[in-house]
Amino acid sequence: MKKLLTLVTLGVLCGCTPQNAPSSFSLSPVGYDALAGWGQEDFASLMPLLRNECHRLSQLPPETVLGGSEDITYGRHAADWANACAGLATATDARTYLQTWFQPYEAGTAAFFTGYFEPQIPASLTRGGAYQTPVYGRPRDLVRVKATNGQMVSGRWVNGQFAPYYDRAAIDGGALAGQGLEIAWLKSPVDLFFLQIQGSGRLILPDGGQVRVSYDGRNGQAYVPLGRVLVQDGELPADGVSMDSIRNWLEAHPDRMMSVMERNPNYVFFRRDDGNLAQGPKGAFGMPLTAGRSVAVDRSMVPFAMPLWVETMLPYGSGQQVNWDHLVFAQDIGTDIKGAGRADLFTGWGAAAQAVAGNLHAHGRMVLFLPRPPAESAAQ
Repeated sequence: MKKLLTLVTLGVLCGCTPQNAPSSFSLSPVGYDALAGWGQEDFASLMPLLRNECHRLSQLPPETVLGGSEDITYGRHAADWANACAGLATATDARTYLQTWFQPYEAGTAAFFTGYFEPQIPASLTRGGAYQTPVYGRPRDLVRVKATNGQMVSGRWVNGQFAPYYDRAAIDGGALAGQGLEIAWLKSPVDLFFLQIQGSGRLILPDGGQVRVSYDGRNGQAYVPLGRVLVQDGELPADGVSMDSIRNWLEAHPDRMMSVMERNPNYVFFRRDDGNLAQGPKGAFGMPLTAGRSVAVDRSMVPFAMPLWVETMLPYGSGQQVNWDHLVFAQDIGTDIKGAGRADLFTGWGAAAQAVAGNLHAHGRMVLFLPRPPAESAAQ
């Protein structure tokens, strides 16, 4: 989370995000009466979220690019939200406000949804006993530079030459030991691996206290989904990949778990985050994430702050799927969230959040709420 969550989704773990995710929208205006469940939405809970979004937008220079495909005609710059946010100042009802100031547009492509959450992991701030796996802060020699093709890349300077940064195997082997980078210690390398996939987490200390750690960079090495590795090795069936099945396999093979995890050379670094633990971690848009309301998107397709109407199925209980139709907000990004119609739902923290996030892997419908241009909103 710099601000980036390297998301723990089924798609990230198994590499099973649709390979041909559309790279553009075919946006078509639709009426609010075309949104399944619109009349049953909890509009009262939306008002504080809308106000928080407008507060965040007010902190940005008007010319700030929020992202988004060129198919999106309005809402890609902070200035495009000025009228809608001004209208919010006197609004008392979220339903009326949204219908006045936003026009829904059908994404025109099948949407695909996964989930992520904030894990809770036993940890200690000092090394000792069972706590032997370090959580590293960002190394001082890790830098980002612009390559000749214009892309930003991570690495380090070695004798005046730019080189790739240490991979997971090298760091596991002690490449960063003795530099004072340890900010906490975990009981298991598997816990660290899943924390790194997640990008943030709550460390549960021996005295019951909690400390949040948040993403503070990565080594720049390619991300290799561990589920894909285990399927290729014949260790898991292609239809049996889940967060639990991967963790169970690793813990059942202590003699092989390190070598298998090291086939993913990507490595994430953290910083201690003393933010409010009553809220979720901050996403890439700089706002605390809200369970069931914040999503990670492909920023090249969907701008930050954009309200999105989602219609999909969420897993509850033992294999049970239920309809889920709600308004969410684009407030985060992730390494595996690519293409139009792709979104990752933040489910919160705790066991229930983990269960939903680990099993959410569903198609559905996405509708973008674009702020109306001044002339159109005046007419409304």
